[in-house]
Amino acid sequence: MSALIKAVEKRSPADKAGIKAGEKLISINGSPIRDVLDYDFYSYDSRLTVEIQSSAGVRKVKVSKPEGSDLGMEFETYLMDAQKGCSNKCVFCFIDQLPRGMRKTLYFKDDDARLSFLLGNYITLTNLSDEDAQRIIKMRISPLNVSVHTTDPELRTLMLGNKKGGESLKHLYAFCKAGLKVKAQIVVCPGLNDGEQLHKTLTDLSALYPSIESIAVVPVGLTRYREGLYPIEPVDKTAANGIIDIVDRARASNMKAGRPAMCCAADELYLKAERELPGVDYYEGFSQLENGVGLMTSFADELDLCLKMEDEFAPPEPWYICCGLSADSFMNKMVEKLRTKCPKLDCKVVGIPNEFFGGMVDVSGLVTGGDLIKRMQSEEKRERILIPDVMLRHGETVFLDDVSIQDAEEKLGMKIEVLKVDGGEFIDAFIAGGQNG
Repeated sequence: MSALIKAVEKRSPADKAGIKAGEKLISINGSPIRDVLDYDFYSYDSRLTVEIQSSAGVRKVKVSKPEGSDLGMEFETYLMDAQKGCSNKCVFCFIDQLPRGMRKTLYFKDDDARLSFLLGNYITLTNLSDEDAQRIIKMRISPLNVSVHTTDPELRTLMLGNKKGGESLKHLYAFCKAGLKVKAQIVVCPGLNDGEQLHKTLTDLSALYPSIESIAVVPVGLTRYREGLYPIEPVDKTAANGIIDIVDRARASNMKAGRPAMCCAADELYLKAERELPGVDYYEGFSQLENGVGLMTSFADELDLCLKMEDEFAPPEPWYICCGLSADSFMNKMVEKLRTKCPKLDCKVVGIPNEFFGGMVDVSGLVTGGDLIKRMQSEEKRERILIPDVMLRHGETVFLDDVSIQDAEEKLGMKIEVLKVDGGEFIDAFIAGGQNG
């Protein structure tokens, strides 16, 4: 196998060794390079023998560099080969619940172990071969993010819609035995993996500490596009309270056994259960923050810390804050915190109903541009609309329905400001607005 070199950084170790764009990387120190994991792992040392293929043939070059530094080569794709798609047919798959006619890339189901390590994506392990698993162990790739859902092999096979669903748990146990670190996720579907099944899964995973570092328990997300799919009931207030109680039971058991609490219920569960969000200590360092677990508590804590260091500030022009319906009450509380340092602050929180995906979807991360426009057209014009970056596709300026920020601004006649879900950035935006005013 070989990887086409798209570019070589000037004055990099590869450039100094005479490696050119358009050539192909074959091996490093005799080890074939098939993807980014091989490349990072085998190029770590300070002295390397790199095998290169060009139109003139194959040659070997010696490269010297600081240990751990990059060679300076850029490849056609981030992974250096094709991204692995998902081979499952999960009964709760969100992508299967998307409407037709959206951008093709939105329908791609990722289940690539390399992206679990590199980007924090969650994987099910079903498309891992024994060879793949052994390579992960050899390279000490850690932490891995694994969607477990249940430790019952038969139930996991059903939930993943894959005959390898139960069997692939062997890779999880092999990783833990080898001492790799794993962050686990459980998507709870009422009537399938809740109740005693959830308790069993939390107990089984907790016993794998310290390899299993944390366990996130999140509710299934259901849209209105479920015709012909496996029948699943939504997580309502009663179900959410039951799930939180089981998580609390597991946390208490873990702490009694001398382990960290490990298990955390997602923010959405507390909102659905109509319970107060837990404090900072509950999340044990927010290890599942990239999964959205603890995001609201982290935001509130950051805001409190920043407010303590701020003097009173002048109010900016009147603003809107737009969010999903589930976050409406929370964001109103955050605005009240701001008013302790800016009593005349004129800021209205507007929860956006999700007509695109349906009423069962109420999180901010799935608010579409079309729904934002439709709801805000009935409001009077103000200086700005503040939205969280989770509303936009990662790294882009468009919503899930392909409506751009510019499109929404033009139709509403208001400026849209996008902020990270960060308490510090939140207060800075208002202080800066007051100063500019």
